[in-house]
Amino acid sequence: MKTIKKGTLIALIWLFYSCNPSPKAINYGADGCHYCKMTIVDKIHAAEIVTKKGKIYTFDATECMVNFKKEFDTSEIKLYLSNNYNEPEALIDATKATFLISKNIPSPMGAYLSAFKTNNEALMVQSEKGGTIYSWQELLNHLQ
Repeated sequence: MKTIKKGTLIALIWLFYSCNPSPKAINYGADGCHYCKMTIVDKIHAAEIVTKKGKIYTFDATECMVNFKKEFDTSEIKLYLSNNYNEPEALIDATKATFLISKNIPSPMGAYLSAFKTNNEALMVQSEKGGTIYSWQELLNHLQ
């Protein structure tokens, strides 16, 4: 009887974790962009989508993620993630990020688009590099 309870507990734990979609670290130099098919090498501008079922889509730039989103059933998406400009390789919630488009910060696909965890971080870089700041929704409208 104890074995069944232990097995049931293990199964429930496994079920909980397997049903909780979460980000996956991007394998730079090996993973490909699901939109443009380029190999992802830029650790500052990469992005990722996680679906509600846990499928991961990786992108070499946030602009590729936004373009891919236009062709995808967005009701299936749980997370939109972008790399944080100030912390390379760190994925942040793109829907809460602040974005800067600055001709002085090239991105892989030429949109000059960078993501920041906070508005203040974006404002500091903007003061040095110039450009225009966008929220997630403003960015989506701008890129349409």
